[in-house]
Amino acid sequence: MIDVKINSDFIKLDQFLKLSNITSTGGHSKLLIKEGLVKVNGEIEMRRGKKLVHGDIVEIEDEKLRVLKED
Repeated sequence: MIDVKINSDFIKLDQFLKLSNITSTGGHSKLLIKEGLVKVNGEIEMRRGKKLVHGDIVEIEDEKLRVLKED
């Protein structure tokens, strides 16, 4: 599992995918989410604006990423 630190209370799912270098553009993030390839906390997430908070787990293909808030 890869830990990805954010410096705010939350981050939107599409922004998180770009921040963690899973995607290089917002359009690519939108496409992956729309096709149902992204899970948040074990459930398929279809909303690109889904707010992720500290401790959330994002899965895409064989990658697992955990949201961590910077102290």
